[in-house]
Amino acid sequence: MTGFDGLTPYYNLKLKEGRHAALAQFPSFRPVIGMLEDRETLYSACDHGQPDVMIHLAAQAGVRYSLENPRAYLDSNLLGSWNVLELAREVGVRHLMLASTSSVYGANESIPFSESDKTDEPLSFYAATKKSMELMAHTYAHLHRLPITAFRFFTVYGPWGRPDMALFKFVKAILEDREIEIYGEGRMSRDFTYIDDLVSGIIDLSHVVPAEGNRVTANGVRDTLSHQGPFRVVNIGGGQPVSVLDFIETIESVLGMKAKRKMLPMQQGDVPRTYASPDLLVALTGKKPEIDLNAGVAAFVDWYVTHSRELQL
Repeated sequence: MTGFDGLTPYYNLKLKEGRHAALAQFPSFRPVIGMLEDRETLYSACDHGQPDVMIHLAAQAGVRYSLENPRAYLDSNLLGSWNVLELAREVGVRHLMLASTSSVYGANESIPFSESDKTDEPLSFYAATKKSMELMAHTYAHLHRLPITAFRFFTVYGPWGRPDMALFKFVKAILEDREIEIYGEGRMSRDFTYIDDLVSGIIDLSHVVPAEGNRVTANGVRDTLSHQGPFRVVNIGGGQPVSVLDFIETIESVLGMKAKRKMLPMQQGDVPRTYASPDLLVALTGKKPEIDLNAGVAAFVDWYVTHSRELQL
């Protein structure tokens, strides 16, 4: 297994290096350090053998940072993703999997969010680049018969996660007796997905290569398998949205501490809610995310308390 990572300074490099150290215990794992935009280095990741399945998780992430530095999203999420598509086409992978986002649904008023819903009104440049990646991927599936699954994340959280995500920031601030900033005055809701559920969903979907033979036709589920090529979009979310205020109360309960709250208006680019329909995921894999929010938050807090000093969090 080969991993490709840019180790960009978008957030704490100690955290990224810690992830690599954890992976080093697996003898079969080979890391390659480089940027997706660097075509030569990216292609070198296949020097030791042709991949069977390629999972593209790399991106410039974050809605709010896309307001400050949109160029980073253009380079990584568009040019970088195109390089991944080209590499997958040239080596002829059996299945290419692409990480998209629930942000592509924008301010969708139809709930829960179904993969067949309209997604051409993104509210952030981040979402626009991810939707563009999906569209590029569809053309490659059509033109080159390259089997591709794009899976849409719904607010992933858990150990080793990004420090700019709400759970990370809230836990850190509460433990340090600082205010937490609550955007949208707590009226927003999110469909939280624990990292283990996400990984399980990706692995399960990797075995369902888009093809007419596995088109879903039963129980009223609308399959997104394209009629123009082996391309499918799938939500990975449990369909159990939680209000931001309930999320904060869960963190307080796990920590045994009360948060100092600072209410702020919704930020530009934010969406009022995310709410996944897991029906297609269940039809394809027989499973959906199930890990309880309280258990997931507790696991993150345990990890944070254990590693915060060594990783300088």
